[in-house]
Amino acid sequence: MGRIGVLLLNLGGPDKIEDVRPFLYNLFSDPEIIRLPIKALQKPLAWFISTARAKKSQQNYLEIGGGSPLRKITEAQGEALEKKLAELNQDAKVYIGMRYWHPFTEEAIAKIKQDRIEKLVILPLYPQFSISTSGSSFRILEEMWATDPDLSEIDYTLIPSWYEHSGYLQAMADLIAKELEKLEHPDQAHIFFSAHGVPQSYVEEAGDPYQREIEECTRLIMQTLDRPNEYTLAYQSRVGPVEWLQPYTEEALKELGEKETDNLLVVPISFVSEHIETLQEIDIEYREVAEEAGIENFYRVPALNTHSGFIKSLADLVIESLDDRPCTFAEVTHPKENMKMYPQERWQWGMTTAAEVWNGRLAMLGFIALLLELISGNGPLHMVGLL
Repeated sequence: MGRIGVLLLNLGGPDKIEDVRPFLYNLFSDPEIIRLPIKALQKPLAWFISTARAKKSQQNYLEIGGGSPLRKITEAQGEALEKKLAELNQDAKVYIGMRYWHPFTEEAIAKIKQDRIEKLVILPLYPQFSISTSGSSFRILEEMWATDPDLSEIDYTLIPSWYEHSGYLQAMADLIAKELEKLEHPDQAHIFFSAHGVPQSYVEEAGDPYQREIEECTRLIMQTLDRPNEYTLAYQSRVGPVEWLQPYTEEALKELGEKETDNLLVVPISFVSEHIETLQEIDIEYREVAEEAGIENFYRVPALNTHSGFIKSLADLVIESLDDRPCTFAEVTHPKENMKMYPQERWQWGMTTAAEVWNGRLAMLGFIALLLELISGNGPLHMVGLL
């Protein structure tokens, strides 16, 4: 079969405080995050928003130690996967490719070419597919394959999503069961699945399968867990005044508080590694929301990280993909060219994560207005003599 490589894809995160602004710049430079009608404005706008948001984002990262642990955890997952594959008599080298921070996907591909890999398994560390996560990384790789003749010599296969894989489901169930057994009345705890949200337009306009896969994944985990606990699925990390997948995590927590829920066990379902969304958003922000709603006991299931069952499931996925028909870039969901990524819904104010991002979008509008005034020579700033 030739030299085999496995490329693990992930979002990436700033390693230290100084990395926050350039990380945000890379994030907002992605048209899958903010799509502009004029492509030439993408990078200037990304600079403007990342500069405006840097201070607040740095404060969030300081609350979890000054940087994201995502790189170290992902590298540990890669090392564990390579070792597990060797134990299963599959010789393969594992590479890490981050979308918005080091080691970038482009860096990983350079190493793959240098090592003369002949067969490559591309495995996103997102159990459920979305055009904004796995899809964004696939888009970059697809462009590289289309423009680099050397890459055409590498046989590749994608694993678009793996939320149904029995090993992954069992690993999640094991983590949940372990936390439940720490409680005095484990069967009475309400299990709260919190998934990263996406705009409703992704699902309705682009056919993104993310919502369907998240809902089915939740059902399968509870089926594997096989316990009588009631459970809720909600979506976190909403940004801006737009309609995202619902129910929203903060609103679902308030509703459970009104129902006098005493014990809540939060499961970060769309995350396989600890990072800002688990350590800061769930553990700090949403814990405060729950306490204010009257939920007395707030617990959280840790991310999978290097859980042995999870690493075994990744190894099984790789081996199975080598035996299956290759999956190509053309077979995954792509966003429509003129899709409205963030349709306006309503204004939102306040010191929340969503409001912070909306402030960034206000800054975006101001930046565009400034550019138009500079180009046209007319506008309110000219009228008051500031330009």
